[in-house]
Amino acid sequence: MKNGRFMVGLVGVAAVVTYLIWTGVSETMVYYVTPTELMERVESDPSFHEVGVKVGGMVVPGSYRRVEGELLHVFTVRDLTDESITFEVEYRDALPDTFTDDIEVVMDGKLDADGVFRATTLLTKCGSRYEATPEELVEPVASS
Repeated sequence: MKNGRFMVGLVGVAAVVTYLIWTGVSETMVYYVTPTELMERVESDPSFHEVGVKVGGMVVPGSYRRVEGELLHVFTVRDLTDESITFEVEYRDALPDTFTDDIEVVMDGKLDADGVFRATTLLTKCGSRYEATPEELVEPVASS
């Protein structure tokens, strides 16, 4: 009888821990649309221009420029798989230190009716910058 209660208690604790892990992971997951998905949504529903969205894409090399006299950054973003899908981005804040003219970005904002995405936040995705190179992963062999 004691083993039965212990097992029921153990299963209950495991269920609670599993639930907490699942809800924690679900709440921290961030989904963003691709430029292709964004264009498809706007085309099917023009009122989507009024909806804030998170979108990720690649900055087109050579497209970045800073507007003189104000804190305004303008650049073009393309889809990662379909390079023909692009849109211009305007961002009015300081850029992340890791921003370059050829980097993957994730932005919050709205795609206005004029086709310009007005970003309110901008993050860069640059995992390779902080990964160890193959040479750093190989430990030197101690000579005897």
